[in-house]
Amino acid sequence: MNIIIYSIKQYWLLICIVIIVLITSLSLAPLQQLPSVPGSDKTHHFLAYAGLFFPVALAKPKHWFLIGIAFIIISGAIELIQPYVNRYGEWLDLLSNSGGILCGYILARLTDKFATKKTSNISVN
Repeated sequence: MNIIIYSIKQYWLLICIVIIVLITSLSLAPLQQLPSVPGSDKTHHFLAYAGLFFPVALAKPKHWFLIGIAFIIISGAIELIQPYVNRYGEWLDLLSNSGGILCGYILARLTDKFATKKTSNISVN
């Protein structure tokens, strides 16, 4: 588990670039109709942005908070662009994205806390 956390912390920028490219591509691809996938559209937005911000919050680089704000701004820009590519922009999507970023932060802090606690317990015993 610690090797995974270490890898995410080390490669957080690359991970985020890949995820933001995927989110942007999937969000702006012109479609005749949305594909039928299980779950709510808002859930997908929430999970995508939680996954996007998790590596940032885990690595906690110098300007991590500004990166989170930038992700929210990018999310809003995507919602504004979507009507021009035969998609629907919704402000509730922006809210779901923002909630996902907050959740990604909380999960990263909890992961870091428990991984650190587990490591210190192992080294003491």
